[in-house]
Amino acid sequence: MIVHKFGGTSVGDAECFANVADIIVERHCDANGAVRGKTLVVVSAIGGATSQLIAGARAAAAGRDTEYREIKAELLSRHLAVVDALLNHRPARLEVGGLVEDQLHSLERLYRSIAVLGELTVRGCDAVASFGEQLSVNILAAVLRDRGVRAQALSGTELSVTDDNFGAAAPLMDQTRQRLQERIIPLVERGVLPVVTGYIAATKEGVPTTLGRGGSDYTAAILGAGLEADEVWIWSDVDGILTADPNIVPQARTLAELSYTEAADLAYFGADVLHPKTIRPVTESGIPLRIVNSFNPAHLGTLIVETPSPGRQLLPAIISTTGLTMIAVGIQDDTWTLQVAAGALQALSKAGAEVPMFSQSFSEHSLNLVVREQDQDHCLNVLGRELSEGCSLGTTEKVATVSVVGVPGWNETGIVSHAFAALGKHGTRVIAVAQAATEYSVSFCVPEDQVADTVRFLHRELGLERVGQQT
Repeated sequence: MIVHKFGGTSVGDAECFANVADIIVERHCDANGAVRGKTLVVVSAIGGATSQLIAGARAAAAGRDTEYREIKAELLSRHLAVVDALLNHRPARLEVGGLVEDQLHSLERLYRSIAVLGELTVRGCDAVASFGEQLSVNILAAVLRDRGVRAQALSGTELSVTDDNFGAAAPLMDQTRQRLQERIIPLVERGVLPVVTGYIAATKEGVPTTLGRGGSDYTAAILGAGLEADEVWIWSDVDGILTADPNIVPQARTLAELSYTEAADLAYFGADVLHPKTIRPVTESGIPLRIVNSFNPAHLGTLIVETPSPGRQLLPAIISTTGLTMIAVGIQDDTWTLQVAAGALQALSKAGAEVPMFSQSFSEHSLNLVVREQDQDHCLNVLGRELSEGCSLGTTEKVATVSVVGVPGWNETGIVSHAFAALGKHGTRVIAVAQAATEYSVSFCVPEDQVADTVRFLHRELGLERVGQQT
């Protein structure tokens, strides 16, 4: 069995949905339409939909009724545009269009309930966030059926069993494996192609949970492990894991083969094409993982295995993340303690806010928290409620993170000294630094308007454009 996962950029609009359907049909069926082998598909929400859903929930909690209604209307328009483009004049058009409308009417009712309460809990946020994937799987399954594939949409809430850590739930693999054996195996044995929601799951009691931002990758790995799949393929919009963001560095090179450990390091430092938790289920099961490009399906991408080929090239990678802002938590007197920092981080964790990077300075009695720009107001509101009266809150300009991740054997001195020297030579303004206790990785927080030039300069200074031929 091959598990194929398609992310939000792969299903961003009608053209993308059609492209994904082409990829699935080609790999699931032979030239005569007969089923080649067992296939399972995991799908994310349409690109940006999850962020919109959560923004609508926060608007509802704040009493901004017009805003959440506009978000619901926009989501309805986007999804119906896909349905109309791909299923127009088909019998399934009315059925799928009606399903989309019903789902989004249910979303609006949930928004109204949140507005009445005036509060958005993490559990409530999970319930709202689950709508995006539910819409995607039903549309894609209908498009596949229209092309002659026996596809069936399934919700991850029926398959993936988790604990009740809402916002970042952990799978209960024994129960999940049993569900998969009961629900998925009979379908694939009959030649049915299951199309499953990524990101969302449920507790044993059936309460919806999510696996954390970007958790569709994690879903694919969990299902792959539970079904003892032969491989898991993660389809994104780039040719695998690269030495830098190709939108910034067109000469960026694909890392053709990585170990599980190396891929996990890159994911934890923010490689957008791979969710950090994805590696564990495939590592424990020994399942190869491949990162491939849905817009360039002929490219082999990046293969992640336990033991890579000994002759592969060893190359470092530069991971950059934009769309961030920094929140400074401070105290003017000498009452700053570790408990203040811990309290801030714990409050944001409970509120479901992600903190990609933070740095603390006892000499300045402050904690710098890097958060996503779209989460800034939410984080400020949470910290304002939870921290003591003596704490001050402030924000800085837009920031970005740049992480340089090396591998043992790349050179004799490690990557960190090279990265510091390059940023000094380039004159990049470094706002904060986070370094692991090894010479293999370091992260910098820099002004967002400097990130592109910094990444390009680093890429050249590390010699990544001069090694071999581009893959």
